[in-house]
Amino acid sequence: MNDNSQIIIIGAGQAATSAANSLRQNGFSGGIKIFGNENLAPYQRPPLSKAYMLGDTNVERLQFRSLEQWQGDNIEIFPNTEIVKINTKEKFISDIDGNFHNYDKLIIATGSRVRKLNIAGSTLENIFYLKTLKDSDAIKGHMVAGKKIAIIGAGYIGLEAAAIAKKFGLEVHVLELAPRVLARVASPELSEFFERLHTERGVHIHTNVQVAGFEGEDKLKAVLLGDGTRIECDLALVGIGILPNDELAKDAGLLCENGINTNSFAQTSDPDIYACGDCSNREMGDKRMRIESVHNAIEQGKIAAAHIMGAPMPKLESPWFWSDQYEIKLQIVGLWNDATQSIVRGDMAQNKFAIYHLDDENHVLAVDAINSPPDFLVGKQLVFNKTALAPEIISDIAIPAKEFLKNIN
Repeated sequence: MNDNSQIIIIGAGQAATSAANSLRQNGFSGGIKIFGNENLAPYQRPPLSKAYMLGDTNVERLQFRSLEQWQGDNIEIFPNTEIVKINTKEKFISDIDGNFHNYDKLIIATGSRVRKLNIAGSTLENIFYLKTLKDSDAIKGHMVAGKKIAIIGAGYIGLEAAAIAKKFGLEVHVLELAPRVLARVASPELSEFFERLHTERGVHIHTNVQVAGFEGEDKLKAVLLGDGTRIECDLALVGIGILPNDELAKDAGLLCENGINTNSFAQTSDPDIYACGDCSNREMGDKRMRIESVHNAIEQGKIAAAHIMGAPMPKLESPWFWSDQYEIKLQIVGLWNDATQSIVRGDMAQNKFAIYHLDDENHVLAVDAINSPPDFLVGKQLVFNKTALAPEIISDIAIPAKEFLKNIN
């Protein structure tokens, strides 16, 4: 790579920002172009269902950098530009207006899109999805005290929106197909805590229910459930998961399986093309997974940049996530799915505790920290080193969490 080399990044989110910044930090002096399909410089998405919707932050603070700052680092931003084709043989991309851009290396960071409901009444007004700044603005405009909102899907987006709606004074119904909230992404213990938290705040939680349709003439009036129940509402927010934006990669002949397949260096099946973030199905040890998180986007962006530049690989971390609901700060490190036991440290009733997820040999696989930053910070190291801890030590709150680090080999 030299001063005349061109690196193109398709997508303008967290992964794209991480990759572009890391390329410059690793000494790349050639051209960098970032193409996004929104009329804004790259910005953070997690606050859209948290601080931004609540009104605690603004658009300027959402943006990673202003357009002027990007230009100052000689990185070109192309907003409102839809890329429609990747030509891997001649190494160029083309946009919807017929413009062509050549590349030496290409990074696909196209992220994901919301999974939509295709049922009766799904085109009525006041049915919303949340993915972009425009979506958040539209929903926020309807957060008016006294209105009724139905939230379909009890994942993190749905529960965060429920917390905000309650703060604005709405009547809130959360409708979930699974038998518990956060069923796909959290342990049963954590699900039980959040269901209690929201119920105590006056949110109506409905699990094991199927949404059969929407009722209304032009605007939404009610959500209809499979058992005939009718939930009156003024608006609905649908949050039933996301799908990777891998169509460009598929059309270009890249290997895709629930996202764009990448190796441990974020390379796709074409060695000159990388993929990062939600659109990527990442190789991690002997597993392959698609991780929908800020941490994954940042880490893969750094990895791709380092590999392109032949620089040392960044130090890897265990996956981490977070969620803000009411006065609760949830911080998660690791993946709990393979755990065989879960140890609660602290008092769940006091809304300050941690859940340590262990395997059969007491290795720490994940930590869920509720209003407990020390457990999260210590958990990062325990999970990364797969440290073994006796359950009775974990549950003893007289032992400071930092003492656990002495068990790291």
